[in-house]
Parts: sequence; C-alpha cells; structure tokens
Amino acid sequence: MKIAVVGVTGLVGNVILKVLEERGFGDCELLPVASEKSVGKEIEFAGRKWNVRSMAEAIVAKPNIALFSAGGATSLQYAPLFAEQGTYVIDNSSAWRTYDHIPLIVPEINGAILKPKDHIIANPNCSTIQMVLALASLHATYKIKRIVVSTYQSVSGTGVKAVKQLLGERVGEHPDMAYPYPIDLNVLPHGGNFEESGYTTEETKLLNETRKILGDSSIQVTATVVRVPVLGAHSESVNVQFHHDFELNEVKRLLQNMPGITVLDTPALNEYPMPLYAQGKDDVFVGRIRRDESVENALNLWIVADNLRKGAATNAVQIAELLKNYC
Repeated sequence: MKIAVVGVTGLVGNVILKVLEERGFGDCELLPVASEKSVGKEIEFAGRKWNVRSMAEAIVAKPNIALFSAGGATSLQYAPLFAEQGTYVIDNSSAWRTYDHIPLIVPEINGAILKPKDHIIANPNCSTIQMVLALASLHATYKIKRIVVSTYQSVSGTGVKAVKQLLGERVGEHPDMAYPYPIDLNVLPHGGNFEESGYTTEETKLLNETRKILGDSSIQVTATVVRVPVLGAHSESVNVQFHHDFELNEVKRLLQNMPGITVLDTPALNEYPMPLYAQGKDDVFVGRIRRDESVENALNLWIVADNLRKGAATNAVQIAELLKNYC
C-alpha cells in the first residue's frame, strides 16, 4: 500500500507518522510530501529513511491513501487531483467539511457511512471530535436539545509558531507572535477569525460539524473558544440539555461503554481529566459528570483529549483503516 502524508513536516504531519507506525502501517510505501523548500530532505519512518517529495511527484505516484494536513487552500487545490487518480484523500483542514457530499467522519460514530465512491473524506475539527465522541451515545439515548461549550485549547492547535511563542515567552524571549497578544500567563478568548455575528470561525465549526456528524440539524450549539498556555491537549466545559431525562449512573455506563472514551470521575480522590494526563494518549477523557440543577434534563461534563492525536492524526489514521478494504 502507498500512503502519502501531505504536510509531513508540520506538527500534525509528524504525529501522523507516529500513529501510522503504531497502528500497523509500518510496512507501507510512504510518500512524504511537503513544500518545495523541504523537497529532498530525509525523514524517518518505520526504521527507514524517506525523501520528501513534491506534490506533483506524489500525485503521479498514485498513492492508495493521502493524509492531508497542509491547510485549506492546499487541500482545495490538490485533493481533487489525487482523487481523480483513484486516491482516497483524508483531509485535516476545514476545506471540505461543510460540503453535503463529503463525509465528515469520526469512525466510532459514523464510520459506517463511508462508501467506495467517497474519495475525499473530511476529518473534523479537533474540538468537535472530542465533544461529539463523548456525546454520541448520550444523544442516541436522550436526544440532545442544546449544547453550551467553552473550550480551553492548547497552543499546539495553532501550530509550531504558537508553540514557539509560548516557550519563548516563558523564558523571557520575544519570539515571532502567532497571536495578537502574549499567551504565557494569559488566556485569549479568540480562536479562528471573527465573523460578522461576533462568533469566530472555530466557534461556528462546533455548531455545524456537531450537527453533521450526529445527523441532527435540530441540535442547538453555542460556543466560546479560548486559547490557554498549555502545550498539548484541549479541554472543554460542556453543558448539554436533553429532550429526555436521565440517571447519572446510566450516563456513566453509556460513556464507559463508548469506544474511545475513558471516564475519569472520582472527585473524592481528585480524579478528573487534565491535559497533563491526556497528552500523548488516543482516548477522550470525561469527568466532572454532574446534573445541571438549574434547568431540566441538563448535564455538565469536562472533556479532555490530545488535539494532535485523537483530535487530528489518530482520527485520520482510523479513517484510513476503514478504507483499507477499498484500496
């Protein structure tokens, strides 16, 4: 099997290589792809050295699967060219997520909808993935009416420049700014670009993607996205109101039985999800599970996951696993 990784030198690209090797793709023929300035450089994968290729070279090589993590403009331009060659493209950008004919996939939830004809598949936003994975079984049982979510997102979700900004500020340097303000010892209520509504593009994604993945356009979502001085793993405070009442023990049972979810919820022992614990792991961690006593049929959850793994690379590789039979 030939697998192209487009954007291989970026943060997500590097994690994709790790996850591919961990999940049994180490014997594939790798086509590492990056910008022209990186062409010819060597990277290591599965104990071998591979030369970075240009986009044109990778398209001609006709990989079975191409994992894209190179930004929306690159995906819009090149994903169709790979697809025309018969390649299955799994795209990590937001470029294709809102198209009705493009599946938006979290494998544990809606992987079964994939068909052989789906040659471009969208990987959801990292914040969306961890939230819907925690809510999918609850929605199936109690039917979600409304979600209020505030995110606490790590700087790695912005990219290498943001990581360097945080680390530089922490030691008193003045690095190039990925954000309009310092991020160390600060929080920024700003993720993505501001829209006319006052919401940001990151906040709008949580609405649109949740509805599409869960297959229910009636779900109401309001979001506030916040960037925090954490290197890896996003956290979310989620308040969800259902159409039907629930028992907390049943909620915990549903979460414990959901693939990809780990419940950490023993307040008496100070056991709850944290970025320090979630970073480097594939599961989505859920805790602080408690009834919202201010309104009917409502629940509070605290949800944490590694945004570079389940929030991006791992979810993409899980989609690739589903496509193996089509290649």
